[in-house]
Amino acid sequence: MPFRKPGDKGARQTDVTETMVAGAPAASVSVDWDADQAVTQLYSTQYRPLVRLATLLVRDSATAEEVVQDAFVAMHGAWRRLRDPNKALSYLRQSVVNRARSVLRHRAVVEKHAPKALPDAPSAEQGAMGELERAAVIEALRDLPTRQREAIVLRYYGDLSEAQIADAMGISRGAVKSHTARGIAALRSVLEHTT
Repeated sequence: MPFRKPGDKGARQTDVTETMVAGAPAASVSVDWDADQAVTQLYSTQYRPLVRLATLLVRDSATAEEVVQDAFVAMHGAWRRLRDPNKALSYLRQSVVNRARSVLRHRAVVEKHAPKALPDAPSAEQGAMGELERAAVIEALRDLPTRQREAIVLRYYGDLSEAQIADAMGISRGAVKSHTARGIAALRSVLEHTT
C-alpha cells in the first residue's frame, strides 16, 4: 500500500521493484518520495537480504551490518538527488558492494602493515638451563685437542664450510672432517657423563 503523509493530496508515489539476488523472489516496495518513509520501507524489506549479501563479501556479520547501515544512511542523505526512485534498491546494492570493497581494502592494508608478533620469550628456567648447557659445552670444548676445538668452533660457531675451515686452518678437507668427527665424539662423551 502506498505511503502518504497526512495532508498530502497529490504526493508523487513511486514503486521500487528489484530482485535482490538472482533466484531470490522479487521485492515490491511502494514508497512515497519522502526520504524518511521511503528509506524506512526499504529498510524493513531489504535490510536482511543486504546484510546476507554483505556478509558473503566481507566474511563477518558485524562488519556486514555496519556496511549495510552506512549504505542506508548515505541513501537517506542523497534521497532528494536520486534521479530515479525506482532504482533505490540498485543504488543500495551498489553502495553495499562498494563499501564492502573498501572494508576489504582497508583490511589488506592493516594486515600488510601490522606489527610482527614478537617470538615468545623463553622462561627464566629455560634461560638458566640454556646458560648451564652453554657453559658445559664451553668447558668441554676447552678440554679438546687444539685442532679438534678449532674445527668445531669454525664449523658450528663460525658457520664456515669445510673448504673455508681447511683454508683457515691450513689443512686438507679430509683432515677437517676427521678433526670435526673426533671432536664431536669427544664432546658427546663428556656431555653425556656430566648430565
